[in-house]
Amino acid sequence: MNRKKAAVYVLGCKVNQAEAEAIAQMFSSAGYEIVDFSQKAHVYVIHTCTVTKESDRKCRQAIRRAVKLNPDAVIAVTGCYAQTSFEDVLSIEGVDVVVGTSGRNRIVELVEEALNKKKTVVEVKDISHEEFKSFEELPLYYSKRARAFLKIQEGCEEFCTYCIIPYARGPIRSMPREDVLRRIREITDRGYKEVVISGIRLGAYGRDFNPPYSLAELLTDILNKTDIKRLRLSSIDPQDFTPQLVEVLASEEAVCPHFHIPLQSGDDYILKRMGRKYTTEQYARLIKELRSKRPEASITTDVMVGFPGEKEENFLNTLNFIEKIGFMDVHVFKFSPRRRTPAYSFPDQVPGNVKKERGEKIQELAGKLYRRFASAFLGKTLDVLVEQLKDGLWVGHAPNYLLVKFPSSQNLQGKIIRVKIVDVGDKFAVGEGMF
Repeated sequence: MNRKKAAVYVLGCKVNQAEAEAIAQMFSSAGYEIVDFSQKAHVYVIHTCTVTKESDRKCRQAIRRAVKLNPDAVIAVTGCYAQTSFEDVLSIEGVDVVVGTSGRNRIVELVEEALNKKKTVVEVKDISHEEFKSFEELPLYYSKRARAFLKIQEGCEEFCTYCIIPYARGPIRSMPREDVLRRIREITDRGYKEVVISGIRLGAYGRDFNPPYSLAELLTDILNKTDIKRLRLSSIDPQDFTPQLVEVLASEEAVCPHFHIPLQSGDDYILKRMGRKYTTEQYARLIKELRSKRPEASITTDVMVGFPGEKEENFLNTLNFIEKIGFMDVHVFKFSPRRRTPAYSFPDQVPGNVKKERGEKIQELAGKLYRRFASAFLGKTLDVLVEQLKDGLWVGHAPNYLLVKFPSSQNLQGKIIRVKIVDVGDKFAVGEGMF
């Protein structure tokens, strides 16, 4: 008897990636064969993002693509877009199952229900209720990737004026300490060299415990009580860097020296309108401290352009601040009004063409900064975790997240290789393996 096939498509952040892998594992454990999203399958799962209007559009596009691939398949939609706009999702022809950001551990059961009873199934709850205060644990998915993703935190209570995520993800919930340690041991036992720990607001990990238990304490426990070789953090907000956390990041070599710290704007007036909890001076001071303790560290960030009220002067302040900090890379995105957020109705909306122009200017600067950062490693040797063979070259990331390409006739998948950097391209470095 042929096995049923399931395909999972993910949009959005590293948290979504970790959750999508867990969803794939649930279907695999239920006897499904996991196939690429481009193939014909019995079940398609689209794990969605809703951070911008463009994210919503891509979600709808992926849903329609799945329907086109197999009109008879069960189409299941989950994640942030499903949570905040489930009625919009249901209006798309062909959707059979809608699951929000809770209840995903039942997604196989819900898909089977839709399959067997030939009916539409909706599982979208109000995640602000007390019953959703505990962390929803999902299974680990052991893919062929060189690194494993582990989500340890859920939810955000910051309510920045532009952000829909607190409504999509609910309050802060953290994976219990012993569960984190157990899972990391499972990952290392499988041979993974690197674990990326992620969360919606990772820096708030453990604040929901009684007594509170910090991310700094967790990192110390992980490094002392597991055999992990490389530990990478996904994204931490500036205000969440406590002195204890900075000390752990500075003193532990196993923690990768790559810190993604969202900036959003390099202008204090705009930061205040956004409801961010820091100033540019505080941000710059944090980066200076991190670099003084780990000079090899790379800093990457997120920047929003076109926030309501952003005049040319405010934008130029941001552009100059980006150059002053010298990020390795910048993820730039245009402000997108989200219903239920204060900024949705703010006056002084910025025209689309102006947003586009400002975004392009930041992207151009980001390219120059990446090349400048990578060039500092010419002639130096880095430990590269090899992830894939592409176009005849092995590709992987150094601890500082520099993307490195190098040739070799050996099978190096999943190995950490010493590589000497000999050239720099656009958003990557070229190396020679030191065998």
